[in-house]
Amino acid sequence: MRSVILLLHIYRNTERAIHSIKDMIYNDLKELEVSVDVSATLEGWVQVDLSGEDEEFSANYLVSKYNTPVDEVEPGKEYRGYIQSIKSERILVNVGVELSIPQSHLKPLGTGNVEQIASRFGIIPYLPVSVDVTDNSENPKARFTKKQIDLWWDWKKSSTDRVIANSATRSELKSAIKKKGHGKDIYGVERLGVMEHAIVCREDTDGPGIVAEIGKLLISDLGVVVGNG
Repeated sequence: MRSVILLLHIYRNTERAIHSIKDMIYNDLKELEVSVDVSATLEGWVQVDLSGEDEEFSANYLVSKYNTPVDEVEPGKEYRGYIQSIKSERILVNVGVELSIPQSHLKPLGTGNVEQIASRFGIIPYLPVSVDVTDNSENPKARFTKKQIDLWWDWKKSSTDRVIANSATRSELKSAIKKKGHGKDIYGVERLGVMEHAIVCREDTDGPGIVAEIGKLLISDLGVVVGNG
């Protein structure tokens, strides 16, 4: 048997998240001779136990697709992780270890304090992000990659608003939108992670208004990016 820890974060409703991740991994490996068991580690990462003829190939494939949490970081190297929390003077990102992005490293995202910048770009806890490590001191620091910053600016410059949601499946978001009668007000739902998505509004739809409506039906953090296009 082979076991791998994947850089997929489980939080809040563990049972629902594991069910969604199982479906995703089963689909990834459906052509292979391997049995799969999915669970959560104490740190909230996904553990996949694999057994069968193709267990070695399956393990390597999953790690290459989803990455794995790290124990230490190297300056100048890029890592994938999740927004852990948004503080008054920094944003914390979890890549297996905690990285701090100080306000001085947020200048590419414009003016304002950390909370104002996070609000402007819909940056919420558990949002998947990519970062570059700037030092590996006792409290390592990082900055968002150019690719990550460009994505957020593309959202901001778009002609449509986006609502960012965590701890929700695509079907749950669509159901909440439909229940509130806003099915015709959106283009669709983009996948950002397993339980993290972006609702793409139509040009004449107010993103903050959608947040006010569906927020009552979801156990999620919700952010909004108001497009300026």
